[in-house]
Amino acid sequence: MNDLEIRRLTYADLPNVIAIERRAFPTPWSLAMFVLELSKPSGICLAALHDDRLVGYVVCSRYDTVWHVMNVAVDDRLLRRGIATALLSHLFGLADGPSVQYTLEVRTSNDAAIRLYEGFGFRAAGRRRAYYHDNREDALIMWRTAPERATA
Repeated sequence: MNDLEIRRLTYADLPNVIAIERRAFPTPWSLAMFVLELSKPSGICLAALHDDRLVGYVVCSRYDTVWHVMNVAVDDRLLRRGIATALLSHLFGLADGPSVQYTLEVRTSNDAAIRLYEGFGFRAAGRRRAYYHDNREDALIMWRTAPERATA
């Protein structure tokens, strides 16, 4: 999507985040969960804006050298337009470094998200059985190691 701005997510964005979250997921995060993640100094929470309107977000928390991609969502009216790709590219641009690793869980039925993550180098590394409370669906556990940067 052209003219997409990626910036840090703020508390003022949360009403729009909650609106997208409720449409995107059968068991959406609560406002308190987003507030908690935004309050962590080690995390990276990004917003994607198009025409000054929030159209997607990513929430990522760091635990030692491992980043956990906790939540990625895009306005359901704007799917498949490169918004999640732009968010993840920006995230990795900020967080990648030597030996940095990322992990995430994704529904086993979410083929589009799995393909997106695989495109960034994530690989399946196991399952969490009955991880999702709404329908007891398994989660695919995926891992990515940041590529080594070329030295000149």
